This record gives sequence, structure tokens and C-alpha cells, in this order.
Amino acid sequence: MPKEKILVVDDDPDILNLLQYNLEKEGLKVITASDGQTALQLIPSEMPQLIILDLMLPEVDGLDVCRQIRRNEATSATPIIMLTAKGEEIDRVVGFELGADDYIAKPFSPRELVLRVKAILKRSSLRGEPAKKISVSDLLIDLDRHQVWIAGKEITLTHTEFNLLRTLASRRGRVQTRDRLLADVWNYELDVDSRTVDTHIKRLRSKLGKMGEAIETVRGLGYRFREEER
Repeated sequence: MPKEKILVVDDDPDILNLLQYNLEKEGLKVITASDGQTALQLIPSEMPQLIILDLMLPEVDGLDVCRQIRRNEATSATPIIMLTAKGEEIDRVVGFELGADDYIAKPFSPRELVLRVKAILKRSSLRGEPAKKISVSDLLIDLDRHQVWIAGKEITLTHTEFNLLRTLASRRGRVQTRDRLLADVWNYELDVDSRTVDTHIKRLRSKLGKMGEAIETVRGLGYRFREEER
């Protein structure tokens, strides 16, 4: 069975070596790039299953790299973990708005980052399940193909957005707390900021357009997907 491939992009050689060592210990194949331009050149030929992307890069910064990855149909759903020395909320929010699946600030625990990588890869592997579909009004979620359609038009979602939508839609009418969503969608039990959920919900609603109104905020608890669209 071929190893899952991870692209690590960081201009700090010590961090590149640290991540390569820890990820390869877990049986993953690691390729590295020290700047954004090199990363963009590697991605089409290497087609990694996940990208760890530093925010502050020379020449082409991490946000622009993320933006270009999401604009490319072939890589639009490739999971991205944003890695940065900055800890301000605005940087995290901008990264999520551009389509990053996760965010971890330096200095970080290599073990924590490895756990997050494995969690995202595990979610991505769900493509091999038997064909199933969830249909709600004009919304169609193809679980086997990882595709979402609204009134016959395909909507492009990241892996995290897809799994968040699938989780909410498959539990229609039931309130899902932020903690429950973090455990079931993000698939790890770490001290993750619950605003991660809120930011992804906001982005998901935007992509779903009018159908996004079916994702209701239950004040003080979490979120719920309505039984039927009004």
C-alpha cells in the first residue's frame, strides 16, 4: 500500500527537519519546500494528500499559496494545516476563510501536529466507503464521491467543510454542541479553540448560499441542521 504523502512548506530548515522526522516515523512520505513558489511548482507533480503550510514565507506567502491551491480544481479539496508563529485571531480567521482545514501556532508540540495530520488523513480516507447519499430538499451529499450538489449545481468544499456538512445533515433536527463537532468532525480530543467550529460554519453557510440557512445556531449550545428547508 503506497504511503500517504505530506508536503511541508516552511522557510525554517530546523522545522522542516523536525516535521519530516516525526511524520516519517509514522510511516508517512514527506516532501519539503522552503518557499511558496517552490511549493506551488511541486504540488501538481507530487499531488500530496495533505499540506502543512507556513504563513510567513518568502516571495509567495502562505495565504497566497493557500488561495492558489483552492482555486485549482485538482487541489481544491486537498487538506491544509496552516502553520505560523503568529497567534492573533485575525490570522487564524483569514486562513480559515481561504480554506485552511486546521491551524496550529509555533512553538508547537510535534506530537500534537502529528495527531492532527493523522486525524485529517483518517477523515479523507472515508472515500472508500460504500456509496451513500444524503438528500435534503435541493441538497444532495454523495458520501462515496465526496461531492455536494444544490439544485443540480456542484458546490466545492474542503474535506473539513464536507465532513462538517455531512455530520450536521445526517443528524438533522438534533443539536450538535461545539465539543461534539470538534470530536466527530475534527476527530481528535485536543484543546482546540471552539471558534474553529464557528469559523467553518460561517464559511460553509456562505458556500451553500440560501441552503446555508438550514444550519441553525442554537444559542448557548451549538448548531442544528433543520429537518426540512423552509
